[in-house]
Amino acid sequence: MLTSLAFIFLLGLAMASICQKIKLPRIIGMLATGIVLGPYVLDLLDPSILSISSELRQMALIIILIKAGLSLDLAELKKVGRPAVLMSFVPACFEILAFVLFAPSILSVTRMEAAVMGSVLAAVSPAVVVPRMVQLIDMKYGLSKSIPQLILAGASCDDIFVIVLFSTFINMTQGGSANILDFMSIPISIVLGVILGAVIGYLLSHFFETAYAHKHYVRNSTKVVIVLGVSFILLAMETWLKGIVSVSGLLAVMSMACTLKIKSIAFVSKRLAEKFGKLWIAAEVILFVLVGAAVDIRYTVTAGLAAVCMIMLALIFRAVGVSICLIKTKLNRKERLFCILAYLPKATVQAAIGSVPLAMGLACGRLVLSVAVLAILITAPLGAIGMDMTYKKLLSKAEAS
Repeated sequence: MLTSLAFIFLLGLAMASICQKIKLPRIIGMLATGIVLGPYVLDLLDPSILSISSELRQMALIIILIKAGLSLDLAELKKVGRPAVLMSFVPACFEILAFVLFAPSILSVTRMEAAVMGSVLAAVSPAVVVPRMVQLIDMKYGLSKSIPQLILAGASCDDIFVIVLFSTFINMTQGGSANILDFMSIPISIVLGVILGAVIGYLLSHFFETAYAHKHYVRNSTKVVIVLGVSFILLAMETWLKGIVSVSGLLAVMSMACTLKIKSIAFVSKRLAEKFGKLWIAAEVILFVLVGAAVDIRYTVTAGLAAVCMIMLALIFRAVGVSICLIKTKLNRKERLFCILAYLPKATVQAAIGSVPLAMGLACGRLVLSVAVLAILITAPLGAIGMDMTYKKLLSKAEAS
């Protein structure tokens, strides 16, 4: 396992640096490292690492979500309002609609299989999007119109909506029926996640302030460990409560971090944000290398040109969905284009659920996995390059206060 971790860190960072030198996003180098080291190419990663790959990816995602929460300005987020709500489900619906309408003729699948495929492909990748929005907030790009906050909020809820649809379509494909309670769980999951996180964040801030007031100083590094431990429990609660009530663990984590920022002494939240920013250096490498390792490159050949055409067509529908969400907002054409680019990347969700239809023995399983793999390879670099290369041209920079 230690050798595998050495490969992940050293080769992942080296490839990321090479990509950075040639003006490409670092994520491309890390994804490529994972694909090459993974079980489908050189097979140099220890099975013990691969067996806990999903947990390690979740840990990395938690770190960047905490950093995002500590960077978010809720006053600015409130200004976003309606578009943030629409961005959490409208673009995904448009992309699924594209698959339902065109995949049967392009990929020779049934309408129901097309719906399953669309639900696998429709989720935006928080792993690609969130760190870039945090970076934009730190650099003060797009803040005057709360663009990073809008994209952060929408992308965080988008995955919940899509995974519920995926579960429903899988059930229908196996002969079941759509359950209205499944759809009701979406807003319940979001609201309860936010409330749970806010309560825990308030309790943590009170604990830190009480300790400070009584001169029982808690070191910043210790605070980081406490916040991480609590975050892991919040994510676990999503699983514990499954079947009883739906709660979004990831939203709870971000909500907790937001509350910590609001309720804590200013220098406490600032130092926590700095600490989690440093942790992200290692977490980023683990996250994207392991996402790459989960990609079975062999399926790209199976998918063929028709799958590429279908993915591109679905992205056009997604772009239309994003544009509709931004109607009657103050965003200009350049800013709307940036929002479209930010909503293109796919990686984490597709790597996690792309193989589920195949594992369940569905006739479309192999094709769904093939299209999911291709979508990651096309859209993750496309979205990352799009954001990294255009944010200075498309977004205005707020004046330093």
